[in-house]
Amino acid sequence: MRTRDLILVAVAGFALWRPAHGQSPDERFPCHGTEIAHYTAYQTSGNIQIDGRLEEASWQAAPRSPQFVDLISGGPAIHDTRAAVLWDEANLYVGFWVEEPDVRGDLTEHDSPVWKNNDVEIFIAGADAYFEFGINSLGTVYDSFLMWEEAYDEGGFSEVPDFRRTHPGLKQVNGVGFKTHPRGTRLRAKHWSYPGLQTAVHIDGTLNDDNDRDRGWRVEVAFRWEGAHWLAKADGRSLPPDDGDVWRIDFSRFNRYKEALPAQDSSAWAWSPHGIWDSHIPECFPYIHFSARDVEGE
Repeated sequence: MRTRDLILVAVAGFALWRPAHGQSPDERFPCHGTEIAHYTAYQTSGNIQIDGRLEEASWQAAPRSPQFVDLISGGPAIHDTRAAVLWDEANLYVGFWVEEPDVRGDLTEHDSPVWKNNDVEIFIAGADAYFEFGINSLGTVYDSFLMWEEAYDEGGFSEVPDFRRTHPGLKQVNGVGFKTHPRGTRLRAKHWSYPGLQTAVHIDGTLNDDNDRDRGWRVEVAFRWEGAHWLAKADGRSLPPDDGDVWRIDFSRFNRYKEALPAQDSSAWAWSPHGIWDSHIPECFPYIHFSARDVEGE
């Protein structure tokens, strides 16, 4: 789609995509094009300490997302959740601010199904694959690498020992709620972990204690650019990105509870709604525009 076909409505560093006159959203997917967010991720020259506190000047200057909305309906969520993105020559940084009156978590083993606790999630899309990441309030991480099966051989994935079909950790999967994706099935490498990943969680309150009211928790994640090699390979994107490059990255939150009726709370909230209970739809991920402008100079 050519640039002149898009009308971008920019608001404090993020925007909504709106089709130009005469265009219609892609009806193959359950999300609505008019609700897919655009965000400008600024570069940081500051020293980011991965401690979960998000107190550096760069984080204070970074534009935060709007409050997350229901993953299916796009309706309001009962608690506030926001995210922000920064980057430098070494890392992609993501921060979450999660309002939660009773912070809880009990899964401690790596690759546990942390969405069965309250968790926040990040999906990073490449042209022929995407990376799935989730973390709970204890800092327990679930991550996996998923390749579109139609691109598996041509994309060179079949030549990588960790991605070979004979590997016991490789499994064919379909979508969660959206079973008719035009690209078909994926191959999930659950055993694969992002190289050099750094994470931290800070709890503003008490963990697993309902004798008080908590304020919430924060999450800070650093993805080393060199670890994104297999995401970037298919379309030859630069690592780190060039000024003006655009990636598709999803940000969401899953809860163990739902708001009481009559609210239509799916218990999953996201930066951009997907229209269905399924995070595995890269076409619904927000557009992240990378800017080489220093965030503290904004």
